[in-house]
Amino acid sequence: MKKTIYPITSPYFSAHYLLFLGMMVLIFSCEKKSETALEKTPVPLEFAQGFELFRGENFWEIHVTQGYTGAEKTYRYLVLEEGAPVEKSGFDAVVQLPISKVILTSTTQVPHLDMLGETDKLIGFPQTDLISSIPTRARIDAGKVTDLGSGPSANPEMVIDSQPDWMMISTLGEDLRYLDLFAQAGIPALINGEYVEQNPLGRAEWIKFTGILLGKYEDAVAEFEQIKAAYQEAEKLASQIPANNRPKVLSGVMYQDIWYAPGAESWGAQILQNAGGDYVFADQKGSGSLQLNYEFVLDRAAEAEVWIGSADFPDVKTMGSNEPRYRNFQAWKTGQIYTYTAKKGATGGLEYFELGYVRPDLILKDLIKILHPELLPEYELYFYQRLD
Repeated sequence: MKKTIYPITSPYFSAHYLLFLGMMVLIFSCEKKSETALEKTPVPLEFAQGFELFRGENFWEIHVTQGYTGAEKTYRYLVLEEGAPVEKSGFDAVVQLPISKVILTSTTQVPHLDMLGETDKLIGFPQTDLISSIPTRARIDAGKVTDLGSGPSANPEMVIDSQPDWMMISTLGEDLRYLDLFAQAGIPALINGEYVEQNPLGRAEWIKFTGILLGKYEDAVAEFEQIKAAYQEAEKLASQIPANNRPKVLSGVMYQDIWYAPGAESWGAQILQNAGGDYVFADQKGSGSLQLNYEFVLDRAAEAEVWIGSADFPDVKTMGSNEPRYRNFQAWKTGQIYTYTAKKGATGGLEYFELGYVRPDLILKDLIKILHPELLPEYELYFYQRLD
């Protein structure tokens, strides 16, 4: 069959050309519209380094770059406002606002709900006895919070049965295999890596992460600004202490002949320095826990005036009986030993491990009161207490 070729001046050719051109314009326009819908602007963070925020029209995008120690993957989360017409593919989890049911997996996340007025959203938590929060305990006692046992990673069926709008995971990286399972069940599981942060205010800034997931970003910013102001005011107060008036501070305890103490770049060490202390291990690099031998610690800290963070011994005598080598330190002899056990929940949980991450200002003031009581004459210790 002979093929007919039409000249470009033919009406038939012109009609087909215009049709083709129109289709290309339409396709280009659709692609452009999709790109426009996903346009976003970075929202800078002040101290946190483990996540990034981006704001778009009717949506937020969160990138968690340090979800756990040694994490190599960046997790991308999309949070949609009600009715937001945004492309949802390509994300590790998508949260649709508004929400009514959430599951948390770390006590450090509980204060975020309390501070943002969203305690009633909590429906599940592993080992609820660890929670100290009074409003959350009331909810637990009323049977409105399911105890997930030893952890959601061990009880994925309970999480799936609960069908939360989202769950927040704190992980060391060993239970990531359950993320796919939760995704298949339609449950957005988001990693909170606040513990990786070593700047005290960096940990506190993760309340903005939770605030977005609750649709309360502005409230979260307001809470953080108050915490930041209180911390920096206390830090400025202690910064006036001259170097020769900073007491030597020992930290940590022994476990099976190894002395564990905060590394020089760690969260705990930074707060000690900010409080006007002379940390005896300030030259020992590391953001995690140091593992030292007893002889080295004794050589460094035998004359340290104050001992901070001595586990949860009930008194100095018991501490010395449990480990006789503790008696060789001046701080033990003088009773200048402080522990973070002053506040306990109704079922034994330590409030320090719950509220401390988001309220470093209280920890800092406690340490200033211990090391330089004259700077805060009216302040009363919140987390810490001196051992009897």
